[in-house]
Amino acid sequence: MREIQVSQITETIAQLSQQANFDLPEDVLEALKKARSKEEAPRAQKVLDMIVKNSEIAHEKQIALCQDTGTTVLFLELGQDVHLVGGDLYEALAEGVRLGYKQGFLRNSIVNQPFSARINTGDNTPPIVHTEIVPGQQLKLTILPKGGGCENMSRLSIMRPADGKQGIIDFTLRAIEESGGNPCPPLIVGVGVGGTAEHVMHLAKKSLLRKVGDHNPDPEVAELEEELLEQVNASGIGPQAWGGRSTALAVNIETHPTHITSLPVGVNLQCHSARLKTATL
Repeated sequence: MREIQVSQITETIAQLSQQANFDLPEDVLEALKKARSKEEAPRAQKVLDMIVKNSEIAHEKQIALCQDTGTTVLFLELGQDVHLVGGDLYEALAEGVRLGYKQGFLRNSIVNQPFSARINTGDNTPPIVHTEIVPGQQLKLTILPKGGGCENMSRLSIMRPADGKQGIIDFTLRAIEESGGNPCPPLIVGVGVGGTAEHVMHLAKKSLLRKVGDHNPDPEVAELEEELLEQVNASGIGPQAWGGRSTALAVNIETHPTHITSLPVGVNLQCHSARLKTATL
């Protein structure tokens, strides 16, 4: 059994909150540059140039990549042989977000009582936390600040099993086409298939943690990812919906066994400011 002080978790989350908002992941940045090299539409080229330049300025000046610094979504992989000591885990996570957003001068975007008063909590808490118990003696912390523009374009459908693969393709394409420029393309498209209504949306969000270019290990699923990416980029929506072939950088699909009567499908879009940072304690 290994002990981890929750104060260490707070410090790590505070750092990750800032790093994620200041520094675009290398795989995303390389994918944007690759898209720019293949893009033929002049306006799309200009948009991609501005996105890359923006990332360079944010890194150099250590300021937010986007004014919308998002809902803080945390993914934890907690080793079953870890003993957390010194306080409550979820309070430690919230304190890390609170400190990170204050120290980094990041916008606070979370409101209480969402259907009425909508009063800003003032520190971007509480975060959304997904915890998975895994073998081992480590704690892996991943932070995904999720902007409202792309999160608002999420879609859920409980299809008939007979809708099959083509139903998944049609639903995903429709979600992207109806979203237009709202989710700030080029996108990373997260798709969940299977499970139940709540689990399929979790799968769609979790798929966004994968690096650009890393396919699902199941060959059939990987083939569907490639097919969908090709069709998404043939839509002509392009960067910031100004036209072009660079509507998405990747399509990531995660699946789970489901009920014989059901085919749940969830779509979660990530904007070009695909912020993501990970640390292991």
